[in-house]
Amino acid sequence: MERLVRASLGVRRALRAVRSPAAAIAMAALLATGALAAPLAVLHAVVLVPFAALLALAIRRKVQRADPLQPTRREQARREQPLVDAADVDVALLASSLAMAGILVFEPRLDGPLSATLYLLVALLAAFTTPQATVAAVIDLLATEALVRALRFSDPAWEMLGLRALLLVLFATINVVFLRAEVARIRRAARARIERELRRIEDDARSYRLLGATDSREENEARLARSSVEEIQRAVHYALELLRRTLDLHTAALFWLNDAGTHLRISELSTTSSVIHDAPIPIGDGVLGAVVRSKEPVTLSHLKPSSHVPYYEDGCPVRVLLAMPILDQSALRGILVLDRTKDVTFTPHEEELATQAARYCLRAIQNERIFVQLERAKVEQGKLYEAAKTLGAALSEKDVLDAGVRSAQKIAAFDLAAVTLYDEATKMHQVVAATGEIEDLVGSKFNHRGSSQSGAGPSARSAGAGLVAMVVQNKFPLPYRGEYDASRQVVLTKNFPWPKLPSLLVLPLLLHEQPLGTLILGAKRRGAFGDHVRPTLEVLASHFAVSLANARMVAKLEEMATTDGLTGLLNKRAMLDAATQKTAAAARFHRKLSVLVVDIDFFKKVNDTHGHDVGDVVIKGLGDVLRRHKRTTDLVARFGGEEFVVLCEQTDERGAMLLAERIREELGKTTFHGPAPVRVTCSVGVATFPEAGSTWDALFKSADEALYVSKRSGRDRVTAWTKPRDTKRRSAS
Repeated sequence: MERLVRASLGVRRALRAVRSPAAAIAMAALLATGALAAPLAVLHAVVLVPFAALLALAIRRKVQRADPLQPTRREQARREQPLVDAADVDVALLASSLAMAGILVFEPRLDGPLSATLYLLVALLAAFTTPQATVAAVIDLLATEALVRALRFSDPAWEMLGLRALLLVLFATINVVFLRAEVARIRRAARARIERELRRIEDDARSYRLLGATDSREENEARLARSSVEEIQRAVHYALELLRRTLDLHTAALFWLNDAGTHLRISELSTTSSVIHDAPIPIGDGVLGAVVRSKEPVTLSHLKPSSHVPYYEDGCPVRVLLAMPILDQSALRGILVLDRTKDVTFTPHEEELATQAARYCLRAIQNERIFVQLERAKVEQGKLYEAAKTLGAALSEKDVLDAGVRSAQKIAAFDLAAVTLYDEATKMHQVVAATGEIEDLVGSKFNHRGSSQSGAGPSARSAGAGLVAMVVQNKFPLPYRGEYDASRQVVLTKNFPWPKLPSLLVLPLLLHEQPLGTLILGAKRRGAFGDHVRPTLEVLASHFAVSLANARMVAKLEEMATTDGLTGLLNKRAMLDAATQKTAAAARFHRKLSVLVVDIDFFKKVNDTHGHDVGDVVIKGLGDVLRRHKRTTDLVARFGGEEFVVLCEQTDERGAMLLAERIREELGKTTFHGPAPVRVTCSVGVATFPEAGSTWDALFKSADEALYVSKRSGRDRVTAWTKPRDTKRRSAS
C-alpha cells in the first residue's frame, strides 16, 4: 500500500511539473494548425478559458509563495532550491502562450500592431519573475512564432523572426539591468535610512543617559532603549507643539548636549520653517554658546535677516528668540529655544511658561531614565535569583564550577571563561575549569609570584605575576573598565599565553574577605564588561564563592563520614555499604570476590611498650602499605583498632593469597621510628566468594575465621578459608 501511495504521489508531482509545458506545446500546435483562427467560435472558449484558468492558478501560487508571512512547508522547500522557480516558469509559459493566441485571434498575421504587446509581456516577466522564467517565455514565443510561420503561413520569414528574437532579448535585458538595478538602489537607500534612524535613536538613548557611551546592548536592551526614546520624543514633541501653538511661535526646539559635551543637536522640534539646519552645533556657537556659558536664559529681540542663528540655514527668518537652559543638578543637559517671526518680545508670563516646559522635558527624560533603570534592575535581579538557585542546588565542586560559568553567561556575553582556585597555605593558583580557546589550561598551576607548573609536575621557569595574582592580593576586579591590553598585561603568568581579546574581567571569589580564587571572563567584543554588567557579575562572584565554600564543606563532611581519621582509608560504615553492593554485583554477574582481613600481631604490646603515639604510627604505616599494594578497583578500610579489611573485585583465592603475602612481607620489612625503632608483623585471613559465603556477612565471617587460624598457628602468616569438614587448613607463612 505504501508503494502504491508513493507511486501515485510521484505521478502527481510529475503531472504537475509537465502541466504548463504540455499546455504551452498544445497551444503552439493549435495555433500552428490554424484551429484557433478568427472568427471567434466555441472552440476558442473551450481552449482559452481553461488556459486562462491555469494561468490564474499559476499566478495565485506565485503570489502565495511570495507572501513572507505565511510560507507553507512546500514553499519553504522551494526556497531552499531557488535556482529554478516552478511557479514563475509556469506563469511565464502560460502567459506567453495565451498572449500569442490572443494576437492570432485578432490579427491575420504576426506583423500587426498587437505584436508589440509581446515586448511588453517580456518586460513584465523580466521585472516580476526569475531570469529562468523570462528565458523560458522568450523561447516559447519564438518557437511558437516559428511553427506558425512555417506550418500555417508557409513563410518562415527568418529575417523577421531574428529581429523579433533580438528585440525580445533586448527588452528583457534592459528591464533586468535598469529596473532591477533601480529596485536594488531603492532597497539600499531604505536600508541606509533605517540604519541611520537606529543610530539616531541609539545616540538619543545615550544622550538621555539611557545607555552607556560604550555599551553594546542585547536585543531586549535595545528594544527597551528605543521604546524609552519614543516615549521621551512623544512627550517632548507634545510640549513643544503646545508651546508653538499657544504662544504663536515660529519654532520651538529642544537642543540636547551630546555625550562628549562638545555639540548640541536638535532632539525634537515643532516648526513651520523649512530651512532648519539639522546638524550638530558646536556648544560655543551664537546664542546657544551664550546659554552654555552663562547657564541663564537669553532673550534676543529686533533680530535682522543677517543675524546669526545657528539652527537656520539661510539667514534669520525670526525677529525674537528665547533660549532657556535645561539644568540637571546644575549640570547643563540641553537648551529649549523659542522664536517668533513677529517682533513681539516674550513677556514674563511667557518666559515662565517656557521655564515650566523646560522642566517638563527634563522630568520626562528623568522619568524614562528611572523606568529604564528599574527595568534593568528587575532583569538583573531575576538573573541573580536564577543564578543563586542554580548555585544553591549544586553540591559538588564540579557542579558549582559549571553552574557559575553558566550563570555568568546569562548576565554577560563572553567567548571564554576560566576559574582558578587559590591555596593560601602553598601560595599556589590552579586552573580548575576553562571553556573556549583555553580548555587545555585546566590543571595548570602557578605560584603567587609567577612561577608556573603544569598539573603533572613542576617547572621552574620564572615569570611575572599576572592579573589573577593581583586580583587575589587586592581583592578587587581587574583590569580597569574590563579592557585588556595583551602587550602590557599578563593574565596567569607569562608561561601561559592568553588569547588577545579586547575585553577581559578577572573577578575575585571572596568569602568573608578571604580569597578562594578568581572567575576570568574574556570576550572578542569591546566593552563587553562595562558598568552595565560589572556590578551584577561582582554579586554573582560573591554567590559563586559561597557555593564553592559550601561544596567544599559538603565534601569534607562526606569524607569525615566515610573515611578513617588516622589513616585516610574507608571507615567501617563506608566499607559495609560498599561491600554489600560489591557482593550483590558478584552474585549477579558470577564474578569472583575475595576478602582479606589483616590484623597487627601483638599490637597491645606495642602500645604498652612504646606508647599510643607509636601505635598510631604503626597503624598509619600499615594503612600506607595497604594503599600502595591495592589495585584501583580494590577497597581498603580500617575496621577498628589494628584490624583492616581489603575487598578485591574479580580476584580468586590464588590472587588474594599473593596480595596478602606481599602485604605481610612488606610490613615485616618496615621499620617504624619512634623513641626506639619498632618492627611488627601481621596475620591475614582470606575468603573468596562464593565458596566461603554468598553474602557479605558470611564472607566476612569466613575471612575472620581464617584470620584466627593464622593467629593460633603462630601469627605472621596468611591463611585461606576452607570448609569446616576439612581438618587440614592451607596456609602460607
